[in-house]
Amino acid sequence: MTDNKTVLMVGWNPEVVDYSRWPGLTAEKVRHALNADRDRLNALGYEAELCFIHDGSSAAGEVAAALDQRAWDCVLIGAGVRKDEAHLVMFEALVNVVHESAPSAKICFNTGPTDSVDAVQRWIGRSR
Repeated sequence: MTDNKTVLMVGWNPEVVDYSRWPGLTAEKVRHALNADRDRLNALGYEAELCFIHDGSSAAGEVAAALDQRAWDCVLIGAGVRKDEAHLVMFEALVNVVHESAPSAKICFNTGPTDSVDAVQRWIGRSR
């Protein structure tokens, strides 16, 4: 067993995003950036995992299932999930799922797929 801080990174599956609103972004670029952020967290001593959601109707269940897998110190909900007003109700549902399923976990938010480390460290500090 490890004492490393656990982090669940919640975001849209890059394959289901409509990139027409973000010229220059592609699923490949977003996936690469998210994987790099996860890998950076792991290199710093956290145990970080990605949890991709696929649509608004299944998102809460997908996150609840991931939260049930282990105890989490921090849950990061990505900017792509929370910044789109069309998904406000889904975002609220995700926050409530985290609150119910992982009540001791800190909740944090990044501003994009490259600053997750800063968001995590604001709330749970540096890992061992």
